[in-house]
Amino acid sequence: MTNEATRLNKYLSEIGFCSRRAADKLIEQGRVLINDQPAIVGQKINRNVLIKVDGKLLNTEKERQIYLAFNKPVGIVCTTDTRVEKDNIIDFINYPSRIYPIGRLDKPSEGLIFLTNDGDIVNKILRARNNHEKEYLVSLNKPITDDFISKMEMGIPILNTVTRKCFVKKTHKKKFRIILTQGLNRQIRRMCEYLDYRVVKLKRIRIMNVKLDVEVGKYRELNSNEIKSIKELVKSSNKTFD
Repeated sequence: MTNEATRLNKYLSEIGFCSRRAADKLIEQGRVLINDQPAIVGQKINRNVLIKVDGKLLNTEKERQIYLAFNKPVGIVCTTDTRVEKDNIIDFINYPSRIYPIGRLDKPSEGLIFLTNDGDIVNKILRARNNHEKEYLVSLNKPITDDFISKMEMGIPILNTVTRKCFVKKTHKKKFRIILTQGLNRQIRRMCEYLDYRVVKLKRIRIMNVKLDVEVGKYRELNSNEIKSIKELVKSSNKTFD
């Protein structure tokens, strides 16, 4: 370890503790101490300091990088705050090392989500402008029309913007497949609601090059080829700013 000063959020990401965004939130909440003094957002540290989170001293040795593909069940919440949410993803998986989800799937949705301790790849994947594909199967409450498909493809006005053009294909009277390259909050549900449809079931079946292939509630480690491909896909992505 060198004594070069590094931003605290970046350092916590590098050692696999959490993403930079999550680190800033912990610091804002007063849960991080540097040499027993409250940390400040944007603070730079030397790497020989003592860091405590929630009163526990951190192991500052870099951990083995972990990449999991998890099939999230309906009812599980994608949060790392185990103090707030009873049905949170971290307690459900109960993995022996600290990991955190990349992005979100809302509570009523199910399907593929990545979990990792690699803060760098979290920062890259989460940047919406990097156009990483996510594929979903969606069931609705009533028959789908050609007009519905056309409007979904061209973009729907939600959350003070218009959604990007995307691939949409009807697969059944009340079901369709959609591939998104952005991640607005409850995007598919809001798009459907705008057209007076209600989502009955939403399942994510692919993220970038990784397809959902484990049972609901189960996870597996990504293989070396999958990890290599993901890193290749995001290598031109900008990291989150310090």
